[in-house]
Amino acid sequence: MPAKIIDGKAISEQIMAEAALEIAGLKARKIAPGLAVVLVGEDPASISYVSGKEKACARLGIYSEMHRMPAATTMDELLDAVDGLNRRSEIHGLLVQSPLPSGLDEARVVEEIDPRKDVDGFHPINIGRMLAGQESLLPCTPAGIIEMLLRSGHDPSGKHAVIVGRSNIVGRPLANLLSRKGKGGDATVTLCHSRTPDLAHHTRQADILVAAIGKPMAITADMVKDGAVVIDVGVNRVPDAGAKRGYRLVGDVDFDKVSEKASAITPVPGGVGLMTVAMLMKNTAKAAGAI
Repeated sequence: MPAKIIDGKAISEQIMAEAALEIAGLKARKIAPGLAVVLVGEDPASISYVSGKEKACARLGIYSEMHRMPAATTMDELLDAVDGLNRRSEIHGLLVQSPLPSGLDEARVVEEIDPRKDVDGFHPINIGRMLAGQESLLPCTPAGIIEMLLRSGHDPSGKHAVIVGRSNIVGRPLANLLSRKGKGGDATVTLCHSRTPDLAHHTRQADILVAAIGKPMAITADMVKDGAVVIDVGVNRVPDAGAKRGYRLVGDVDFDKVSEKASAITPVPGGVGLMTVAMLMKNTAKAAGAI
């Protein structure tokens, strides 16, 4: 039986509706949430992501600003821009879109963001609080994956979750969230990566398999056990002469073949990516309420 589709659009709409209620409550208290996004350079994917964030803000009534800076921007110029936004009381959430152009130190830039405004959840203070199980602004994509699992009826508690990819953006924070005590956690987690020998041996043991490696269709059907829940984080462009733009989007999972073995699977597009933006809106509302 083909896998059930975990509908990122439907679940993200639930999150957006909840965020709208939070924002309405904040505005009743005379708090108007504000989000600032800094975009350096002209990376097409980054421009597309930022546009999506702007549209989400407009829809929910979040005040938003986009600060576009040229690719030749220096570290001092970028840090000055971040510092200025940190100081503005009407800006409750602040993120610098990644990746940054070559020569700019992304880790240093993230450290400069006020952790109370770090709606991406990447500041070392927020990461440390997350690891300690304390209240914090959580990284949007991992938090969105937890919400997808819970809201689609796939509680990770007691399950074996295998994550392929150890980035600081997805893999490593997700491993922490899945393994910590309480709702959305209590899973046994295996974290795999490019140096993992016999990757398929590990992925075939997964009750929940998360692919976050950035390689198109790298997870094939023979790597997935029957009945697994598969979360595909990847968004990859592959050439397609028949497509209007000359390419199509695929995930890190061979969707057509894997969906014949899995019990549930996220599509690309229409899956995890929509959750990331929805969780960003939730984090912005949360930051506004806390400041």
